[in-house]
Amino acid sequence: MTAVKTPVRESAGRFVAVAKGRLQQLLAFASLIVISAFFSVASPYFFTYSNFTAVLFSTVVIGTLAIGTTFVIITGGIDLSIGTGMALCAVMAGVFIVNMDLPLAVGVVATILFGGLMGLVNGINIAVLRIPPFIATLAMMLVAGGLALVLSNSAPIYFSEDPSYTKISTGNLIPGVEFPNAVVVLIVAAAIAGVLLTKTLLGRYTYSIGSNEEATALSGIDVRKWKIAIYAFAGLFTGLAGIMISARLGSAQPATGMGYELQAIAAVVIGGTSLSGGKGSIVGTLIGALIIGVLDNGLQLMSIPQEWQNVILGCVILVAVYTDILRKKEA
Repeated sequence: MTAVKTPVRESAGRFVAVAKGRLQQLLAFASLIVISAFFSVASPYFFTYSNFTAVLFSTVVIGTLAIGTTFVIITGGIDLSIGTGMALCAVMAGVFIVNMDLPLAVGVVATILFGGLMGLVNGINIAVLRIPPFIATLAMMLVAGGLALVLSNSAPIYFSEDPSYTKISTGNLIPGVEFPNAVVVLIVAAAIAGVLLTKTLLGRYTYSIGSNEEATALSGIDVRKWKIAIYAFAGLFTGLAGIMISARLGSAQPATGMGYELQAIAAVVIGGTSLSGGKGSIVGTLIGALIIGVLDNGLQLMSIPQEWQNVILGCVILVAVYTDILRKKEA
């Protein structure tokens, strides 16, 4: 009898976990609809196509960073280096494409791989040296911020001689249709990440490590190797974000990046990913990034001062984290 009941109970447990995850996504999506409806009433300029594309465009950088961070947080880790890491990757794009005069495609790929290298270093520090993720990535945050200033001589690197670089972000694939390429890049990146998270060993072990790292190791899985791979993979999105922000600005600004890590982490948490690990989705993360984008846009249209925008965003994060705590208590 026990042998029969155990699989049934396990299946029921999985069903409940999946249902709760879907419910969290629905709640986040419902929140997005309610916030959008409020701003549509509060401002006549909110519910327009131009503003719709503006919201999506402004969400690209945070969304890209948040996608990579989703993998890290599902493992129960954290990455505080993605903001200044993005700035360093933007500077490296300038070094590769402007200073070294590499072909555009080569420079873009090299920048993304450089982001992966940063993630690889984080992964080694965390998995091999056993440095807590908070400390390891905090150190990388400081190192990346310093290197961005050193390599750029504390001055912006402009891509004025290669206008095709800026089209990666601001151009339009369909002539005559105002839909920035940056949004297309975000959608493609999210689709790839979603497939990897749900359909591959990388995703399976990401969830497994976050749910119970000790049990995962006892089952014969090399947790250290997979942790390194997960952080390196997440770093690729830091590199991609560096490309997107520098292409949008038309320059690599070494002082940018501070604060982006907090908004990216907030997007992940608002989207339903648990800070204790084991739960999360790319769809939820995108919804969380859109909520932040809509809040920023709507509050600006209402002429709310920046300091009050930060207060409101902080309150939203608190609500999201408290919801996660309540959900874990119920489980």
